[in-house]
Amino acid sequence: MSSNLDLLQPPADPHVPETAFGKWFLRTNTWTVHVLERALEDLQRLMQGEARSFPVVADVGCGFGRSLGKLHQRFAPERLIGMDIDPEMLQASAAEVAQLNIPAEFICCSSSNIRLEDNSVDLLFCHQTFHHLIDQERAIAEFFRVLKPGGMLLFAESTRRYIHSWIIRLLFRHPMDVQKTAPEYLDMVRAAGFSVPDSAVSYPFLWWSREDLGMMETVFRIKPPAVREETLINLVACKPAA
Repeated sequence: MSSNLDLLQPPADPHVPETAFGKWFLRTNTWTVHVLERALEDLQRLMQGEARSFPVVADVGCGFGRSLGKLHQRFAPERLIGMDIDPEMLQASAAEVAQLNIPAEFICCSSSNIRLEDNSVDLLFCHQTFHHLIDQERAIAEFFRVLKPGGMLLFAESTRRYIHSWIIRLLFRHPMDVQKTAPEYLDMVRAAGFSVPDSAVSYPFLWWSREDLGMMETVFRIKPPAVREETLINLVACKPAA
């Protein structure tokens, strides 16, 4: 963990703090297996290539660090960086990787003001973080800035349809006026300068992203409609080589 204590001071950037329930949920097996692991499996599929290593891997919004061991296992980075705006979460992340004996460094910053140099990251992981952000356009510009030419962004996000659902409004807290649809997220990433082929995009409709938590399908065998407003978007974007 970084010895610079200044990096554990919360930045002044505006943000919407997570609820107590949200913080509890991020530590559960449901989050780790059904949300995080499923997203990583799908993103690796969308990468459409053999497993490869990335020298510098950064997780924007690493939360309690459940992703860091998985990123280390999959991509074998020489430098693994966890970033979050919440010092409590970063301290928990440090304990998480220490138990796994994985070297990592941590930076306390907002996603719209990343404390990394230009062109310094090979792979940037952003999982279920973007819907927490107030200035999303500035954040995606920061992602583009810190990635090296040819670097990759793994982006997994819940859409406006899901974040505006009654169950999420009840249990979590988000900036509701900035939420985007799946097509709007895709347009935003491309407008920032990233290359995103259609083959590198998927729209999972997982049980936990449905207002009924999948009960209509699992209990009553009623299939979801083929045409619907998507609740999730996963995509792999590339910063064009110089």
